[in-house]
Amino acid sequence: MAGGALVGLGSISSLGLFYFFYLFNALGYVCGGPLPNQVLLTEWFDRSRGKAMGFAYLGIGIGGAMVPWISHTLAQHFGWQNSLRILGVLIVVVSLPLVLMLKELPAKTTVATAASPSPLAAFKRSSFFLLTLGSMCSIAAVSGTQQNLKLFLSLDRHFTQRNAASVLSLVLAFSIAGRLLIGWLADRFSKKYVMLLTYLLVAAGIPLMFLGTTQLTLYVSGAIFGLGLGGDYMIIPLMTAEIFGIEVLGRLLGVILTAGGIAEAAAPWLIGRLRDATGSYCESCIVLVGIALLGSVAVLALPGRRRAE
Repeated sequence: MAGGALVGLGSISSLGLFYFFYLFNALGYVCGGPLPNQVLLTEWFDRSRGKAMGFAYLGIGIGGAMVPWISHTLAQHFGWQNSLRILGVLIVVVSLPLVLMLKELPAKTTVATAASPSPLAAFKRSSFFLLTLGSMCSIAAVSGTQQNLKLFLSLDRHFTQRNAASVLSLVLAFSIAGRLLIGWLADRFSKKYVMLLTYLLVAAGIPLMFLGTTQLTLYVSGAIFGLGLGGDYMIIPLMTAEIFGIEVLGRLLGVILTAGGIAEAAAPWLIGRLRDATGSYCESCIVLVGIALLGSVAVLALPGRRRAE
């Protein structure tokens, strides 16, 4: 679905087709993206779950760091439409064989755990709402920053396309280190406080990025924000499994990640509208930091570990 959507986006000639293929791309992301990967990783790994999640998410970081350069190079040589088609074909040719090699965890080797709450009981817990709120806030802060960063660099800092791409790649490169660091920490310390650290890194990187006056400050903030970005998505399933267990993990993550997806879609648009209304990203920065800190407060109120029924 994701590969076909990119091929379709490279061939569109109307707004209606754009929405159709963009929806198709979103469906591919849902069916083959974080949700099934996180559930599979959580089922397969127990004691070293954080490290396993971190290594698995390296692909996102490495791919994300390479994509700005690959896209720029392809667009320069083949145009943006052919570039989308090439990327769509690559997704199918490279990713599909790897997916077909995956195996389900045999039922007889499933790790026995204490009785988990029913999905309905889990949905009624305050910890579920706090976890959902915290995840939505952090994802909103991350996406609102990341999706507007290139515009900020171009409009407010007057960077060239190449220089802007270098900053974006720096952020995504440090997100690789963030995945390994947060995964390692999650296996050794309370996941609640590792999650809090992740959200605070996001909150700390945003003002330095938008309000810093030197190129060095921009690169330092990009590194800090990148570390938080790396751990932001992968800490959510780890914390969910820590509180509720793995038996209802798929259904809980389905709701949490859907809520996060709504926040991820709405935040960049709202931040962009605010920038258009005010003429700069200063007010947007304050809003993004406030959202990130609200997510941190929600995480701080979470229980540290799974409670017995």
